[in-house]
Order: sequence, then C-alpha cells, then structure tokens
Amino acid sequence: MEFEPDRFRWEQITDTLRRRISDGTYPPKHKLSEVQLMQEFGVARGTLRKAMQRLRDEKLIYTIPNLGSFVGQRTEPGTGDNPPSA
Repeated sequence: MEFEPDRFRWEQITDTLRRRISDGTYPPKHKLSEVQLMQEFGVARGTLRKAMQRLRDEKLIYTIPNLGSFVGQRTEPGTGDNPPSA
C-alpha cells in the first residue's frame, strides 16, 4: 500500500480495513492477525493498534483477551452488535 503523505498512516489503514469488512473480504468472525497486517502495511505495532482501536470504537471488530481480534457480526443500525462471550 502506498500511503498518502498528508494523512496519518493509522487512519489510512483503518479506512482499508473498514472497506474490507464492509465488502465482505473479511467476513464476520474472521480473525485479524496483527503480525500479518503489520507486514502487509509495513508499519509498527503501535500504528496498527491505533487503527484496530478505531475499528473497536466503531464496533466493527471485537477483541477477546488471549485469542485475538475478530470481525463483528453485521447488524442493522440500532439493533445492537454483541460479540460472543469469551
């Protein structure tokens, strides 16, 4: 990926991951590997984690301690999106 120089890299990564979730490239329950994404985008862990945190804030992904981060279930607006229990 070639980054735009006038925007933070984590924001551009967030946009890319959001698009992949939206178009079904990453289906619900798909595990997002930090190591693979760091290698793909060529960024440090901290940069990737900022992008992942934004997606968590938007309820697009959820994280289960010691298991990883996963794509959430798609729901209609206002119906709620509860990740599975650990």
